[in-house]
Amino acid sequence: MKNIMQTIDEWLRKRIRMITWKRWKKVRTKFENLQKLGVAKGKAWQWANTMKSYWHTANSWILTTTLTNARFEKQGYLSLYKYYLGIRA
Repeated sequence: MKNIMQTIDEWLRKRIRMITWKRWKKVRTKFENLQKLGVAKGKAWQWANTMKSYWHTANSWILTTTLTNARFEKQGYLSLYKYYLGIRA
């Protein structure tokens, strides 16, 4: 069950990243939001112009370093894996 919960949690985090990236729609919006997340101007512009699919970008280094799990926890998203470990302990 531990491995299943971890796999589901990872998939959900990736899905949240994908939805966030998709919600930003335009290159300019992606660029501005990446800068707000602390990415340097040049890198933010390069990453915002990526032609990768939403799903591929969600698992890339671009979003995993900017939209971190800690940021999701701060926003109120629960981690199923951590919840499961808390119940099991």
